Amino acid sequence: MTEPTDSLPPARPRRRRVIQAAALTAGAVALPLTAAGGTATAASAPQFLHGVACGDPLPDGILLWTRVTPAPEAVPGSGLGPDTAVTWQLSADRTFTTIVATGTVTTTAATDHTVKADVRGLRPDTAYWYRFTAGGTTSPTGRARTTPAADAALGHLRLGVASCANWEAGYFSAYRHLAARGDLDAFLFLGDYIYEYKSGEFCARGSVVRPHAPAHEILSLADYRTRHGRYKTDPDLQALHAAVPTIAIWDDHEFANDAWSGGAQNHTPGAEGAWADRVAAAKQAYFEWMPVRPSIAGTTYRRLRYGKLADLHLLDLRSYRSQQASAGSGSVDSADRSITGRAQLDWLKAGLAASDTTWRLIGNEVMISPVAFLSLPDYLLRPLAQLLGLPAEGLAVNPDQWDGYTHDRRELLGHLKSHGIRNTVFLTGDIHSAWASDVPYEAATYPFSGSAATEFVVTSVTSDNIDDFLKVAPQTLSLVAVAAIQAANRHVKWVDLDSHGYGVLDITPDQVQMDYYVLSDRTRQDATTKWARSYRTRSGTQQVERAWSPIR
Repeated sequence: MTEPTDSLPPARPRRRRVIQAAALTAGAVALPLTAAGGTATAASAPQFLHGVACGDPLPDGILLWTRVTPAPEAVPGSGLGPDTAVTWQLSADRTFTTIVATGTVTTTAATDHTVKADVRGLRPDTAYWYRFTAGGTTSPTGRARTTPAADAALGHLRLGVASCANWEAGYFSAYRHLAARGDLDAFLFLGDYIYEYKSGEFCARGSVVRPHAPAHEILSLADYRTRHGRYKTDPDLQALHAAVPTIAIWDDHEFANDAWSGGAQNHTPGAEGAWADRVAAAKQAYFEWMPVRPSIAGTTYRRLRYGKLADLHLLDLRSYRSQQASAGSGSVDSADRSITGRAQLDWLKAGLAASDTTWRLIGNEVMISPVAFLSLPDYLLRPLAQLLGLPAEGLAVNPDQWDGYTHDRRELLGHLKSHGIRNTVFLTGDIHSAWASDVPYEAATYPFSGSAATEFVVTSVTSDNIDDFLKVAPQTLSLVAVAAIQAANRHVKWVDLDSHGYGVLDITPDQVQMDYYVLSDRTRQDATTKWARSYRTRSGTQQVERAWSPIR
C-alpha cells in the first residue's frame, strides 16, 4: 500500500451511504450517530489516559477504540465511575476540517469505560484521522487506514510484527521504533500482549524492571482489566496504536501459561477458581481493551484481506485445543487430539482453498515447523526446555506447539499439497527467539520430501530468552545450541536465541521478506534498534532464503 499524504483528496461520503457506528463492548450494541462535531458533557472533566487505537481494517470500515476515565476513582478494574457519553470523529484530514463520520457512545463501568465504534461505509485504501471527546476533553489523535478493495491489484504491503511483551521484563521500545517508521500499513501482534503472573514471578533475569498492577496473579475480571489498563499507559505502546491499525490475536498469557480448552499449566482449580470463569473474565477484558472485533464464537480467529495481494488468516490456538501431551509421548500423533478444534481447522482449510490472492498469510500463535532437540548437550537443553515447555530430561518435541498435535499438522499440510495451494507463510511468535524455516511435509526426509510452506518467527519484545534464563551474555552458549538445532533440523535456515526485538514484513507479488530488528537493551527506555537479518520466500518456491539487506 502506498503511504498517504496530506495532498490526497478528502474521503467524502457517498450519497445515501450508511455509516454504521457500533459501541462494541461485551455485547456489540448498535448506536445512532450524532451530527458532525457533536459533543458530550459530564459532571467532571474526563481524561483519556490510555491512548487511542484502531484495528481490524476493512475496505469499507475500521474499528476505533479508547478508554475514558470519567472521574479520578474510575481506574481500570474499579467498577466505579459514572456513565459517560463519548463522541468520536473520523476525518479525511489531520486537522479535522473535513469530518467524514461522527457518533456518540455511552460507556459505563460495566465495560470498564472502554469505547469502541465500528465505523462502516468508508472508502477503500484511504487514510483517516480520528479522535474522541467527552465533557470538553479531547483525546489524542490517531491515524487509521482502510484496506484496498477485494479486487484491487495491490503492489505492496508492509506490516510491523511483534509478540511477547512482558511489562515487568522491560520497556516497550520496540513499539516506539515501529511507530517512528512511518511506512507501516498495520501492526500485527501474534500473542502474549499481557502476562498473567504475579509481580516478580517472570521478569528480567529475575529482576523487576517495572512492577505489574495488580501485584498478584490476575484471576478475576477486575484483575485482567487492571493489568490491561497498566499496559495501555505505556507511551510507546500508545504511540504505535495511534500511528497504525492493529491486527491482534491472543496466546496463552492473555489467560494463563500453557492454556488449553479445559485448563492451563498456570491455573489451579479450586484455589484459583473455575477455569471457565477465568477464561470468561480474560476474554471479556481482552475484547474491552483491545481494538479487535469479537469474531467466530467470541474468539480471535478471523480473516482479513489486502486486495489481490494477500489474505490474512488469524488463528486461535488456545480456545479449542486438547490438553498438551507429555513430550515424547505417542499421543502427540493421536487423531483424537487437536490444536485448532475441528470447526476452526475446516474454516482454515476452506479459506486457504478458496483464496484467490497471491499470498496466504497465517497469523499463528505457536510454531508449526517441527523442531527436534535431541542433539543438545544437557547444560543447554535444560534451560531451553524451561523456555520452550519441554521436560528437563529433554525430548524431541515441544508439546505446546504444533509438534504436540501432529495429526492436525499433517492434515493441514496435506490439504495444501492436495489442493496445490502455494505461497503460504506462517507468521509466529511465542518462543522468545527468532526463526526462519521451511515447513516440510516430512521433516525426516527433508529436503527430498519438499516444503509445504514457510515460517517466520519473531522474538519477544521483552520476555526472557535463553540467555536471560542462563544469565549469560549473548552468544556465550547459544551458538552451540543453534548449531545443534540446525544440525537436527535441516529445514531451519536461521535461529536467533539471543535477542529481543520485532520484525517488519514486506509483501509484494514477487516475494515476502521478514526483516528482523533487535533492541540494544530491553531494560532501558531509550533502547536503540538495529537491523539484524532478513529472510524471504519467493513466489512459487515454498522455501526460505537469506536476503542481504532490509527493505527500505
